[in-house]
Amino acid sequence: MRLPEQLRRIVGFDAKGMRSLGLWVLRRRDGVPPGAIEVTYSRAQSTTMMIMLGMMAVETVAVELLLRAMDVSAWVRLPVLVLDVYGLLIGFAVVAACVTRPHVVTAGELRIRYGAFLDVRIPRELITAVRVVRGYNESGLVGVVDDRLTVVVSSQVNMVVELSEPITIVRPLGRRAEVRKVRFFADAPAVAQSALAMDPSGGPRRTTGAASEAGARP
Repeated sequence: MRLPEQLRRIVGFDAKGMRSLGLWVLRRRDGVPPGAIEVTYSRAQSTTMMIMLGMMAVETVAVELLLRAMDVSAWVRLPVLVLDVYGLLIGFAVVAACVTRPHVVTAGELRIRYGAFLDVRIPRELITAVRVVRGYNESGLVGVVDDRLTVVVSSQVNMVVELSEPITIVRPLGRRAEVRKVRFFADAPAVAQSALAMDPSGGPRRTTGAASEAGARP
């Protein structure tokens, strides 16, 4: 029996997250070929998430000690402990996936990602404008409104890419959408902008409208 797509994608998130943990330990990256430019985005959220995971770890130990002190049966304690440890593992896997799966700029495409949850490939010949913007009050993580995809990190976006024609993207749970504008976050937006402003052959890109617009509406 074939699993529903949403369930298959959720299982896939876990599998990619576990693989990301191994890459994180080995200090390696997924999907960054030689010559590509890695554009990280996880710095703004990693510290907060690690603090939260540290608090969860302390809570896990405290609950286990409390249950032992109350002489609670192992049949009750063990499932609670397993669930708590699994929650911690998933949390670390999310952090690892965001670190090891950065945005990528190659000669042929711009790849926008959010951990194991989103992977959008944009042919560079479709990019008509690249702007640096400031958006500090964004909601959600991945959303599509009209023809605009927004990928948020720590309630922020700071880059906008406009396209000459729509592309089809796949949302985290499998729904498709047509988009012509992508808003996302990069730790160093100037680096991404410079990379995209260069022609794949190495010269200045002919595309117009790739100017920084700090303070502009995304």
